[in-house]
Amino acid sequence: MDSAITAAGRALRTGDPLGALNRVALRDDPAALALRGIAMAQLGDLGRARELLRRAARGFGPREAVGRARCLTAEAEVALAARDLAGPSRALAEALRTFAAHGDRENAVHARLLQIRRHLLLGHVDEAAGACALLDVGAAPARLEAVARLLTFEIALRRIQAEPARAALADARAAAARSGIAALSAEVERAGQALVLPAARLISGGEVRSLTLAEVEAALASPDLVVDGCRRTARRGDRVVQLSRRPVLFALLRPLAEAWPGEATRDALIERAFETRGPNASHRARLRVEMGRLRRELRPLADIRATAGGFALLPRAARGVRLLAPPIESPDAAVLALLADGEAWSTSALALALGASQRTAQRSLAALEAAGQVRALGRGRSQRWLSAPVAGFATTLLLPVADSFG
Repeated sequence: MDSAITAAGRALRTGDPLGALNRVALRDDPAALALRGIAMAQLGDLGRARELLRRAARGFGPREAVGRARCLTAEAEVALAARDLAGPSRALAEALRTFAAHGDRENAVHARLLQIRRHLLLGHVDEAAGACALLDVGAAPARLEAVARLLTFEIALRRIQAEPARAALADARAAAARSGIAALSAEVERAGQALVLPAARLISGGEVRSLTLAEVEAALASPDLVVDGCRRTARRGDRVVQLSRRPVLFALLRPLAEAWPGEATRDALIERAFETRGPNASHRARLRVEMGRLRRELRPLADIRATAGGFALLPRAARGVRLLAPPIESPDAAVLALLADGEAWSTSALALALGASQRTAQRSLAALEAAGQVRALGRGRSQRWLSAPVAGFATTLLLPVADSFG
């Protein structure tokens, strides 16, 4: 390896893309193209970065499999930064096979970290946690250890585990300091804000207050019946009733929780659950049917009693009822939470992360654009969506989750 390539690689490892470009900007051999591509990615020009990395991968010969695999890994990282969530999976799997065959442990760790990051972007928290548990970063460079601890931190956040999140953040801060990369240390400090910002609102007994992540964890562990409006569940301790796929039932449960210990009127329940005004006999008949279904779902946790004016929630073996409400009330909160990272997302990537159809994502984006909360860049297949970072609260509980949390 010549001295210019070695020096450029060292500059990129320390977060100095301009220093790397000064050494290889005029060279077109595959190794230099790869380093130029990584430098352009660090500078934010993702399109140019992908072009250079693809040229580099094509330039490596059949005896340079590791060089090509490194290009595939770098291109997968660029794809994730560009929120292309469908593409990197196959490339990373191919790269990992090559690294394993040649004993390249450092780049294998890097590729696995990218796989874990993709799982989290898609809301696959259990898969990400399982891959993290198998990852050994003991001999990895400090920069990769910091990234691994940040991913562990994010998994703990998504699982509402405040103490493990604090421990992972402290480890990430120490590893970032050892790496000497200022941008990485700044990323760790930004991530830590999620622990101190409001993550949800607690509604109980007619009072409303904001909760941090640790306070949300404490509320979920309480002996009360907790109606979680962020994840659409009802729970008491370890017993959980999942209603995320039963939106009408949860739309009935929430006003019952808000009204506790009183009753929710039939008209109010119809308006909230069926999104209609001026209830008629047909609506009231449907309310009875849906309330029966909700009563069956909640049987392990609570009963629902019909009253003269409506219905009342009666928790079983619980002291009271607490409602955890999202920090913002919007039917498109999950889209806003995904866009809050400041990256430009395509409609297809949003649909993939939401676990919804592209048409559903398009409707949410149209509503948010009309409200001035998001903006589009480009047209057609190259169109991307941006939103200003959401200030004042953490988006942890608004992010979509492909599996139930516990």
